[in-house]
Amino acid sequence: MNLRFYNARILTMEEEKGKDCDLREIFFGEVHVKDSKISYVGKETNTALKFDREIDCKGNLLMPGFKNAHTHSGMTAMRSYADGLPLKEWLETKIFPMEANMSGDDVKLLSKLAIMEYLTSGITAAMDMYLTPYTIADAFTECGMRIVQVSGINKFGPSIEEFEDRFLKINGKNPLSTQLMGFHAEYTCDKELLTKLSDLAHKYKQPMYTHNSETKVEFDECVGRYGVSPTVFLDSLGLFDFGGGGYHCVYLTDEDIKIFKKHDMSVISNPGSNTKLASGIAPIQKFIDSGLNVALGTDGPSSNNCLDMFREMFLVTGLAKLRENNASAVDALTVLKMATKNGAKAMLLDDCDVLAKGKQADMIMIDLCKPNMQPLNDIARNIVFSGSKQNVKMTMVAGKILYEDGKYNIGIDEETVYKEANDIITRLKAIS
Repeated sequence: MNLRFYNARILTMEEEKGKDCDLREIFFGEVHVKDSKISYVGKETNTALKFDREIDCKGNLLMPGFKNAHTHSGMTAMRSYADGLPLKEWLETKIFPMEANMSGDDVKLLSKLAIMEYLTSGITAAMDMYLTPYTIADAFTECGMRIVQVSGINKFGPSIEEFEDRFLKINGKNPLSTQLMGFHAEYTCDKELLTKLSDLAHKYKQPMYTHNSETKVEFDECVGRYGVSPTVFLDSLGLFDFGGGGYHCVYLTDEDIKIFKKHDMSVISNPGSNTKLASGIAPIQKFIDSGLNVALGTDGPSSNNCLDMFREMFLVTGLAKLRENNASAVDALTVLKMATKNGAKAMLLDDCDVLAKGKQADMIMIDLCKPNMQPLNDIARNIVFSGSKQNVKMTMVAGKILYEDGKYNIGIDEETVYKEANDIITRLKAIS
């Protein structure tokens, strides 16, 4: 379809030429979309062009969609199911036993519930690590949502052969779905498995992603096993020779940060989950000062418990200010980059990072006609400090509007999703 968005404020998230960090100023103009891509962004109006639909934005804001760079979508089943426990006990006594009884169809339906929540939060792409990648890919494809999957392989499975097979079969099947290499964590993988994963990373010259230094216990236990931090140990095996990223990264050392910088790796911070599980506060300002690419993720809906990028944006800057005892730490414009273009870089979605001609039309409309966005002293900072899901008026992925004015266009009725999700959790609780 050919779409025209006019009478819009536009935040492209492009950086000003000649400047290192300043964003291009918000301007009035219009955006044209042809099929899955942006065909025009600018101030000019050409009424001679023909469009299938023309949308008057009424002064509201168009900007790139948020990138949720770490999540476990199918864990919607465990939302508010096992709260109040530290990570290790939470996983081993509550989460793993329930997951053992989940089918691929369960994960598919529960992923669709997560997709609905992503869309209401202005999220246009998710970096997912969960149990059944084929049914997860199907769920996102059927809904028209973009997904980057990362394997969560560990000592319990799948096999290294299945890991490679998934990597080869999922990639290239659908333009909205990609599969990257990864593993759950150092503490759930033995050295033999990690060595085989490193061999595959070198075979295909692929980046590698994993949970890294999420808790002090995890960090200390790795030092006890190998005499070094998780990052140093994993790097010694060559796992990061082609880049990649780490989820959480609460306890990275100076040496770890140098390794991340050396391999151009991304830190994906999850402040909501780290706060709820009392895992700690990551040194975000230090990462930024070190030149690392820092992105944001919600983590799963059982450890957070919501999939809300607005809350992550506020927490990542608010917690950083407390940690550094500095009100200027991790400023709002940096946070917006973390939630959009930095996430796109971490997820290898280079064509989804900004609003510009030729880029993918992964775009959201922010409703400025709400009390929490007024007055319009500084729209970008309003989004970070006072914005919320109520301000997401529209979410578009690859040129298709999937959410608009509270209504979903994802091929399934929301009441059906709610009913089936509750049926699944009732069954799982009865047998877990």
